[in-house]
Amino acid sequence: MASASSSSARHLFDDSKKRLCARVGVNVNNLGSVARQIVRGSKTNEIMHQTLKNFTQVDVVSDYSNQNLQKMTLILQHVGYQYDVMQDSVNHLDYLKEQVTAMER
Repeated sequence: MASASSSSARHLFDDSKKRLCARVGVNVNNLGSVARQIVRGSKTNEIMHQTLKNFTQVDVVSDYSNQNLQKMTLILQHVGYQYDVMQDSVNHLDYLKEQVTAMER
């Protein structure tokens, strides 16, 4: 009986060993898949980092453009005010010319 149980134990051990090897083989294949996913994931992180960096740069440029547009709007208002003052001065000069002409008669 002892030999039957030892051969049975040995057979069970060999069977367990084969199953373990098969599982390790499957896990090694999965490990390659996991490694590829990690590489893809790291590339994804790099792409996301670069995208975020580009977005931040665009956001900063957009802010500067908005500030410049506001400055140009203010400059345009001031030029309009100066034009109105110059137009009033030209109208005033016409009035003065008429007065000088009237005084010369």
